Amino acid sequence: MGIIGLGAIGVTHARALRALPGVNLVAFSGGSPRLAAESGWPGAVRLDPDAVIAHPEVAAVAVCTPTQWHAPLAIAAAEAGRHVLVEKPMATSVADAERLAALQAERGVVIAMVAQRRFEAEFAYVRTLLDDGRLGRVRLATTHVHWHRDDDYYAAAGWRSSMAAGGGSLMNQGVHNVDLLRWLCGPVADVTAQYGTLGHEMDAEDTTVATLRFASGALGMISTSTATPPGSPATLTLHTSRGVVELGQGEVIRWDVPGVPPPPADDSVISGASDPAAIGIAGHVAMWREVLAAIAGGRRSAADATDAVGTVRLLCGIYEAARTGRQVRLEDLS
Repeated sequence: MGIIGLGAIGVTHARALRALPGVNLVAFSGGSPRLAAESGWPGAVRLDPDAVIAHPEVAAVAVCTPTQWHAPLAIAAAEAGRHVLVEKPMATSVADAERLAALQAERGVVIAMVAQRRFEAEFAYVRTLLDDGRLGRVRLATTHVHWHRDDDYYAAAGWRSSMAAGGGSLMNQGVHNVDLLRWLCGPVADVTAQYGTLGHEMDAEDTTVATLRFASGALGMISTSTATPPGSPATLTLHTSRGVVELGQGEVIRWDVPGVPPPPADDSVISGASDPAAIGIAGHVAMWREVLAAIAGGRRSAADATDAVGTVRLLCGIYEAARTGRQVRLEDLS
């Protein structure tokens, strides 16, 4: 394995890999040898990103850099024949996301976007119930990510305050719940949106709201913010033809579906509502386990590049709708 970008999230990946058998982290970029050693990999060597990709013992890489470098580095790794797990979002443009989907097929490699929340017990259970029809048809789906990030958070890394670099509350903090909503409810046909920078002095938005029409005909709403102190756990609510399901982070907030029992709460999930460093490694362990199984089995990941294009398209569509003040059909984005 190789890690490109041994920063905060890179260390999470390093620690997650340490929890899996048969894995060896041989090279990383960024960070320091001390960080690698503290994460359980004292023998890993620090190299430039290109050298990590080219390392003869590296079969797969985790791309954990600032968001604007996700797609370029993932493309370079795939073109070199490496399997790739890319931190969220996979890309900041639909074109780059589609290029990665194409490379997955052309080079025969596994390319996946980190979507660890799909593996949380509550959401996996809800997806199974939706697939089986036991929850009925989704009519209204909403997700709210009302977090808080202080000025020190943005000052610590310049890309976080840049719209072009993917630092906005939707693309940086809200992406996992956006991905969950799309994964559970199916593709989105069109969106409207507004955004603003309400709690910080910076280029990127810190608050976004959007309305969605799913291909199924269901309607949806998304709101994200880093300007809502002290920060609240993210929520996702499904109003279906059979009842209501509302999930938080590791908890079932409401379960009102006659004849269908709720899932058990998952106490391994920790909210990053007010502190991004509070998020644990359980989700990343599950994500890596799935990716490694895909590599071993010669199959695509459950959160592969083709699937991730849908999440990138939705994020970009919301930003385009907010920028132009118009309803955007997602199929028109390229």
